[in-house]
Amino acid sequence: MISLSDLLRFAMGLLLAAVLCVSVDTKSARAAEPGQAPLELLVLGSGGPGAGGRAGAGYVVLLDGTPRILLDAGPGTFVRLGEAQLDIRYLDIVLLTHLHVDHVAELPGIVKARAVASRSAIDFQVFGPGAAPPFPPTRHYIDLMFGKDGAFSYLQDFAGTVAFDTTDIDNATTAKTILSEDGLLITAVAGHPRDAPAVIYRVDYKGKSITFSGDIDAHGHAALTRIAKGSDLLVFNAAVLDPPDSPPALYALHTAPGDIGNISAAADVSSLLLSHLSRDIDESRDAVTQSIRHSYHGPVQFAEDGLRIQP
Repeated sequence: MISLSDLLRFAMGLLLAAVLCVSVDTKSARAAEPGQAPLELLVLGSGGPGAGGRAGAGYVVLLDGTPRILLDAGPGTFVRLGEAQLDIRYLDIVLLTHLHVDHVAELPGIVKARAVASRSAIDFQVFGPGAAPPFPPTRHYIDLMFGKDGAFSYLQDFAGTVAFDTTDIDNATTAKTILSEDGLLITAVAGHPRDAPAVIYRVDYKGKSITFSGDIDAHGHAALTRIAKGSDLLVFNAAVLDPPDSPPALYALHTAPGDIGNISAAADVSSLLLSHLSRDIDESRDAVTQSIRHSYHGPVQFAEDGLRIQP
């Protein structure tokens, strides 16, 4: 006959086994499922600076199917993130191309969503441009948002402690490695130092690569061509038409289609995704494509909110 103490020991053993089965470490939890693409891009926002019916610029990069990287967070990207129904418990890398409102307005909301998703300690690694008055360095911007006296300081312990390790990227014209871990390599280079200083990013993982132009003008073309060399996918912000068909002031911040084609060809990228689209671009797709095709003959696609691409 089995004693009560034997039954209790048996039950405790089953409970311990169950705990051991579910207590996987973070790396195990992030392991790729069979057939999962190593690198994938989700477009949260494909819109330009105007209110054109799209969310503002923003993307999530998935590694082995796990959302890990947020690049920009323009207006509306919070909603698009929810619509995508992603498991964002491991989203902990933030890349900001620059601090214009149409690229960063939703960052507090997404930080809160991440905290609610995991309800545990989070250590965000944030990268962005340095200072160029009136724009603060990214480190100060994050402090203004989430620091002790920041506008959203309550998020520090709202659903688990939230901390930020922020790196300001200088205006060097030579690409630098800013993060290297577990096969993930992220490099960055200055796009231009004027107005809101801009940063260009490249993400490499398991033999696949995505480069993000951010908002750049002619000052950043050479740097973008170098860092994008051989990329599987180049995500290029396309907000202006070829001169003189857009307001002159916009060419100080954006790249025209003809130059987009020249850069894509010179960098020998496998495919091109046009994003951060203005209404002018949307209404002139044939002309924009034709301009790009003068020099670049690879696949060209126009982004849409919610689009997912495997390079």
